[in-house]
Amino acid sequence: MSLIRITGISFLLVMVTGCSVEFNPDSDENKEQLVVEGMITDQNSVNRIRLSKSQSIGKPLAFKPVNAAIVTVTDEKGIVTTLTESPAGIYSTDSTEFRGRVGGSYSLNIKINNVNYVTDFIEMKPVPPITSLYYEKVVITAARDTSDLEEGCGIYVDSYDPSGKCLFFRWDYTETWEYRIPYAVTKRVCYVTERSDEILIKSTSIYSQARVSKYPVLFISNKSDRLKEKYSVLVKQYSMNETEYNFWERVQNISQNVGDLYDITPVAIPSNIRRADDPKETVLGYFSVSAVTKKRLFIKDHFYGLPHFFIYCATDTAEGILPETGLNSEYWVIEDYGDELPPFWVITTFRECADCTTRGTGEMPPFWLEDR
Repeated sequence: MSLIRITGISFLLVMVTGCSVEFNPDSDENKEQLVVEGMITDQNSVNRIRLSKSQSIGKPLAFKPVNAAIVTVTDEKGIVTTLTESPAGIYSTDSTEFRGRVGGSYSLNIKINNVNYVTDFIEMKPVPPITSLYYEKVVITAARDTSDLEEGCGIYVDSYDPSGKCLFFRWDYTETWEYRIPYAVTKRVCYVTERSDEILIKSTSIYSQARVSKYPVLFISNKSDRLKEKYSVLVKQYSMNETEYNFWERVQNISQNVGDLYDITPVAIPSNIRRADDPKETVLGYFSVSAVTKKRLFIKDHFYGLPHFFIYCATDTAEGILPETGLNSEYWVIEDYGDELPPFWVITTFRECADCTTRGTGEMPPFWLEDR
């Protein structure tokens, strides 16, 4: 979940239905505050720290980048890595020069206009592999006749750390699915990719084992076209300490429960980032240090009750002579019967019915054939 969204939730950006007068509570949080989000991992990839300013209560949520900051990461051996800004407000490591390691400790330092913001050193805890990533069909609407049966899909994860070192887990996921336009158009097959914005966490500290069983990562309903052709999800599993778990738990509770003006007191969630010369200044967000394991699941199955997603496409027919110019600026041909007598064409006013790149990309992902 983006910390811009978290900030908005934390600041109680709630609209009360049925009220015609806008209410803006008095709050010190109307002033701009530094928002930090980012993570150091043990992966051979770029690590990014995102710096922005919070929005005041009543203002639209938007990314307001903090430019020209000096951002560094220091490890327990005193080795300092300086991050590079690109694009605005995004500070990145060089994957060829920096990579976090399990057992190492890291501290973040941010310098903005001669003001320093720092964190304590955070140890990178090991994370076990994902034992199993699997799906189960879920009946949404039961029926004796399969023509009336509706099914969805639940995706679950199992994990186990026999060493007991990883007691707190967090996950995120990236979905990719293929969809096909059911007409003989040029741009017919595409792929859509979306990242999760949910908070998925689990504590095993109260159990005798650091074991996660059938944790629900996501549910796919039959209202989506994800299950129509072929679907894949990549789940990443992160290790956390108890302090970070408590942070995400509070964010999760607020994001799930807010909905009325008096549901939750408008208060910022404590961060692990502080201003060096004024610890009382509120800083929003969290700097994470985590090992990562990941697993991919493919689904190519038949699910009952998926609707016909392109039923609205055919909007008209053109008969006789198809105009050579002008037609494709407002209409798209989805069925060509130009060889018939008389010739005619089925046309649509919806571009997405003739061009799949309006939603995704026509380039097949490099991992798409891994399940074969």
